[in-house]
Amino acid sequence: MKIAILSRNPKLYSTQRLVQAAEQRGHSVRVLDVLRCYMNITSHHPTIHYRGQTLDDFDAVIPRIGASVTFYGTAVLRQFEMMGVFPLNESVAVTRSRDKLRSLQLLARKGVGLPVTGFAHNPDDIQDLLSEVGGAPLVIKLLEGTQGIGVVLAETHKAAESVIQAFMGLNANIMVQEFISEAGGSDIRCFVIGDKVVAAMRRQAKEGEFRSNLHRGGQASPIRLTPEERSTAVRAARIMGLNVCGVDLLRSNHGPVVMEVNSSPGLRGIEQTSGKDIAGMIIEFIEKRIKALENTTDRSRTRGKG
Repeated sequence: MKIAILSRNPKLYSTQRLVQAAEQRGHSVRVLDVLRCYMNITSHHPTIHYRGQTLDDFDAVIPRIGASVTFYGTAVLRQFEMMGVFPLNESVAVTRSRDKLRSLQLLARKGVGLPVTGFAHNPDDIQDLLSEVGGAPLVIKLLEGTQGIGVVLAETHKAAESVIQAFMGLNANIMVQEFISEAGGSDIRCFVIGDKVVAAMRRQAKEGEFRSNLHRGGQASPIRLTPEERSTAVRAARIMGLNVCGVDLLRSNHGPVVMEVNSSPGLRGIEQTSGKDIAGMIIEFIEKRIKALENTTDRSRTRGKG
């Protein structure tokens, strides 16, 4: 099997682990800088070109698309899909999960537990917005932020009002969420592959910090999930349409609540904490899906001959 990995940096831990796992299972792998891919969009013969070469013989593509290049990255991924290449995560699912507001609306529509979340555009609505989410302390998030960047804890009503006004003055899109104090500065990263949680870890924020992201200095440790947490993570992944993702949960007084669904979750933290070969599991999942698709195609051809 020939696999393409869309990654801007082949030296990243996650990219290297996927290459290693695929090669160990006898597959051919090529890492492609998604911004160097260019496309010929035509009805009968769509193609992708890379550094002067035509890419037309891949069986599967693994998108490791950074948030800053989502638009172009998903366009390239769509082109692979048009060419009949199996995507680990489909372009529409990646786009859906990258829109924080849209993803929360989709999860809410299906009854998945979420923090109380507010969204407004006009500064005149700030006071009502703050009361809608239960007042301070509360969390203010930039919709375009990643890895904890653009996330602010406002501990007082006045601070929240000032931060929101500042963001709005910069024409930044933000949402406001209740602060789950009982979580104690920790969250749970559930790693979902297919229809099951294959690993999980607890991320604890460092002293004086409320953001538990490992990039912000958070510490990871193994954790045993409850059945409700497992089912919540799998449901969130299914609603987003993602085959592989990281689902971030908080333990609240009213059960697990979903903070975010990440379509390109890092492998270093979860592999080192769980001791599991997550990269190998991802490649195994691709193998099974492609085999199932081939069997379906063979049965269709057999019926056609009959």
